[in-house]
Amino acid sequence: MRRLIRAGLAAALALSVSAPALAADAWPSKPLTLVVPFGPGSSPDMMSRVIAEQASQTLGQPIVIQNRPGASGNLGTGVIAKAAPDGYTFGVSITGPMVNNTVLYKELPYDPKKDLSPLTLGVHQPNILVVPASSPIQSLEDLLKAMRDPATPYNFPSTGAGTVSHLSVELLLERVGGKAVHVPYPSSPAAVTSLVAGDTHFAALPPIAVMPLIKDGRLRALAVVSDSRERVSFLPDAPTLAERGIEGIEGSGWIGFVAPSGVPADIKRKLADALIKAIHHPEVQTRLKAQFMEPVGNQPEEFGKYMDEELQRWAPLIKRLNLSVG
Repeated sequence: MRRLIRAGLAAALALSVSAPALAADAWPSKPLTLVVPFGPGSSPDMMSRVIAEQASQTLGQPIVIQNRPGASGNLGTGVIAKAAPDGYTFGVSITGPMVNNTVLYKELPYDPKKDLSPLTLGVHQPNILVVPASSPIQSLEDLLKAMRDPATPYNFPSTGAGTVSHLSVELLLERVGGKAVHVPYPSSPAAVTSLVAGDTHFAALPPIAVMPLIKDGRLRALAVVSDSRERVSFLPDAPTLAERGIEGIEGSGWIGFVAPSGVPADIKRKLADALIKAIHHPEVQTRLKAQFMEPVGNQPEEFGKYMDEELQRWAPLIKRLNLSVG
């Protein structure tokens, strides 16, 4: 009898050890859900659909997009954080919900560091420093000179207080000893309209918002708000700020993939690998660049480190500007 009991316990122990491995081997056995905290047609939505289509081929299962907009991306990011950690629900998020909002908001329904786990950085969307075509400003150097001249009071629009389009200009003003008045708008199109109408003087806005107007001659590109000396593929004639000696300003509207914390390591690895492989696929790269996005596709650890750097970059500035929401 004792031998039978011992044998039974040994068999049960073997099953308990092998069950997670068997589950990981079987994953994914059903469709996956990719939560996008913004509406259809937004940059995160468009990027997600392009990458998900390719990643689903590697995983052998459909990836269904679920748009959950609201609260500046906090609502959908919270949905991702609270999802079952089985690898079947993951999502995308951006600077606000993952970094800046942790400083701007008194309370969030999730903790990005504890409740979410990085998978890979999907794309960079470095803001473009622009002026209206009618502006006397012809170069970055002209703009810096005007910023420092109290006789030429300038203002700039943004897509809202605490957004990258706002903070990147504020950081630039600090670095060069300039001044300009911030004028927040509810969206990129509204900010662009103010520029074209001459209501505002210059801006750092997402490429998807300004590139069509740069191409048709209504806006003039002065520089790319990037801490890299490598120029972006869609605007090779514009220097980066770092190239002009202004370092430490990374004004990117990046979009990255995240999963709820607690997903088994082997399943998380398979999911991250599928996404990274998709991002580096030549056809995916072409489609993303057509939307003025710079594909990345790095390792989870690298993405996590980058978000830490973003917090170090923006948190002190948000506090100096005394910005808060709610």
